[in-house]
Amino acid sequence: MTEIFSDEDTAKLFQIVHMFQRSALLHMGYIPDQNGNRYFDMNEAKEGIDLLRMLQNKTKGNLTDKESQLLRSVISELQLQFMKAPTLNRQAEDDKAQSETIRETFANPKTGPVEDLSDTKEGEE
Repeated sequence: MTEIFSDEDTAKLFQIVHMFQRSALLHMGYIPDQNGNRYFDMNEAKEGIDLLRMLQNKTKGNLTDKESQLLRSVISELQLQFMKAPTLNRQAEDDKAQSETIRETFANPKTGPVEDLSDTKEGEE
């Protein structure tokens, strides 16, 4: 990591940035936790982004141009993903509901939901 960053302190700073970035992405449902579970907690995601913005404000004037640009990029990308997260969550919920319906149909074919796809026209019965 020190190859990318100018010194060990910069590397450690961006370990902290990465920690908050990962937390925000986790709470927006973009990445699963270590058990494969996905979460959707926009308040926690916003808190992670806000902490990065606070860090940006508190370190203003103490970072190199490259460090400032990298921090700004991380924050901007998280803000963009924050705006998209509700749509991602709705899609994930819809996919899960559809998957449950299909699973129920195969697990209990007699009582599971059925969709009639036949195209019966008058006089064809």
